[in-house]
Amino acid sequence: MLIIAQRVSTIQHANQIIVLHEGQMAGIGTHDELLKTCSVYREIYESQTKEAQEV
Repeated sequence: MLIIAQRVSTIQHANQIIVLHEGQMAGIGTHDELLKTCSVYREIYESQTKEAQEV
């Protein structure tokens, strides 16, 4: 199954996530792996969790 999403909450439990940035692959792995190794994913995650906390 392939899921295309902008919200981390939609895909954070997926077996494998591919992060695309400006048409290039920026990272690949699980949610936990990407938080550690992919700055693009980490920035998206932090911005979305910050939004949720402000509501």
